[in-house]
Amino acid sequence: MRKVQNNVNGITEGVIWKQLLLFFFPIVMGTFFQQLYNTADAIIVGKAVGKEALAAVGGSTGTLIGLLVGFFVGVSSGASVIISQYFGAHKMKDMSRAVHTAILLSVVSGALLMAVGMVFAPTVLRWMGTPEEVMVYAIPYIRVYFAGMIPSLLYNVGSGILRATGDSRRPMIYLICATMTNIVLDVVFVMGFEWGTVGAGLATVLSQVISALLVMMTLMTSHMPYRVSARALRMDGGMLLRIVQIGLPAGLQSVMYSLSNIIIQAGVNSFGTDVIAAWTAYGKVDGLFWMTVSAFGVAITTFAGQNFGAGRIDRMKKSIRVCFGMCAGTTIVMSTVLLLFGRNLLGMFTDDAHVLDTGYSIIRLIVPTYITYISIEILSGAVRGTGDSLIPTILTLTGVCLIRVFWVGVLLPMNRSLPMLLMSYPVTWTITSAMFIIYYLRGNWLRRRMALSGVNAEG
Repeated sequence: MRKVQNNVNGITEGVIWKQLLLFFFPIVMGTFFQQLYNTADAIIVGKAVGKEALAAVGGSTGTLIGLLVGFFVGVSSGASVIISQYFGAHKMKDMSRAVHTAILLSVVSGALLMAVGMVFAPTVLRWMGTPEEVMVYAIPYIRVYFAGMIPSLLYNVGSGILRATGDSRRPMIYLICATMTNIVLDVVFVMGFEWGTVGAGLATVLSQVISALLVMMTLMTSHMPYRVSARALRMDGGMLLRIVQIGLPAGLQSVMYSLSNIIIQAGVNSFGTDVIAAWTAYGKVDGLFWMTVSAFGVAITTFAGQNFGAGRIDRMKKSIRVCFGMCAGTTIVMSTVLLLFGRNLLGMFTDDAHVLDTGYSIIRLIVPTYITYISIEILSGAVRGTGDSLIPTILTLTGVCLIRVFWVGVLLPMNRSLPMLLMSYPVTWTITSAMFIIYYLRGNWLRRRMALSGVNAEG
C-alpha cells in the first residue's frame, strides 16, 4: 500500500519540502489558470464594454458569488479531509463510501445553489447598494453564472477528491483546458457577438462544464480506490454526517469571510462607480496572492490529513513548519513584485486614469500587510486536516468577522474614507493570526483529535 502513496507524490514519505513543492506547484498553477479565466472576463468586458460592466462582473457580483459558492465548497471540503485520512490509513472501502456520498452531495447542493442564486441574487445586489448603472450589467451576468452551479461544484468536489489522494496534477490540467475555453468564448461572445456581460457569464459556465466533464471522466474510469461508479452513488447517512461535521464549520467560515467582505463591498459601493471599478481591478491583481497562499493551504491540509491518518505525527508537524516557511518567503517576494508593478497590472483592466490612481493607492495600503495573514491560512489548514474544524471557525468569526463589522459600523463613521475602510483587513488579519498561533502552539487540539480518531503516533 505504501507503493500506492509513493505514486501520488509520496505525501507520507520522502523529503518534505520536495514533496510539498511537487504537490503545491500543480495546485498553484491550476489556481492561477482559474484566476486567469475570472480575470479574462474582467479584462475583455472592461475594455470592450466599459467600467460599469467591469464593476458588474467583479465587484458586487464577485462578493455575492463568493458568499454562496464558498459555503457549499466549504461544506464539501469535509469530504476531502476524510478521504485524505482514509487514504493515509489505507481504509479504502470507507474512502469509496465518502467519495460517492460527496459526489451526490455536490449535485444536490449545485441544484439548490442554482435556484437560490438565480432568484435572490438581484435583491441582495440592491441591498448592497450597487449603483443602478452597474445593476444593468450585473443582474443578467449573475443569473447566467448561477445557472452553471452543478458543474462548478462537481469540479470542485471531484478535484478535491483527487488532491486528497495526492493527485494535484490532473486538476491543474483540467483547469487549463477550462481557462483556454473561457478565454476563446469570451472573445467570441463579448467582442464578436457583442453579448456583453451575458456573454462573459455564458463563457464561464461552458468552461465549467468542460472542467466538470474532465474530472468526472477521470473518477469514473480510474482503477484507483476512489473510482466513481454510477451504481454506487448513494447518500451514506453516517458518512454524510461526518462530512458535514467537518465541512459545515469550514462552510460557515467561508460565509463569515464573505459576509464581512459584503459589508466592505457595500462601503466601497458608497464611494461610486470609479472606486468600485478600481476595487474590482485591484481584486484581480490581489488574486495573485490569494491563489498562492490558498494553494499552500490546500497542500498542508492534505499533508496533515494523510500523515495524521497514517499516525505520522512528527512528520505532520514538520510539514507544517516547512510549509509555513515556504509560504512566508513566497509572500514577501510577491508583495515586492506587486508594489513595483501593480500599476502596470491594473492597466490591463482599464485606461481610466482616476480608476488607476485609486487602484494603486489600494495596492500600496494592503499589499505590504499580506504577511500578517499567512498564519491563518497555514495553521487553520493544518488543524482542519486532522478533522478539527469548529475552533478555527470560531477564531475566524471572532478575529475577522466580528471585529471587521465593529470597524465598519463603529469606527468608519468617525473617519469616513476609503483608506479607513480598507485598514480593517490588516487589523483583523493580525488579530486572527495571533489567536491561531496561540491555539496551535498549545497543542490541546492535536491530543483531542488523536483521542477522538483513535490515532496512535508511529514510533
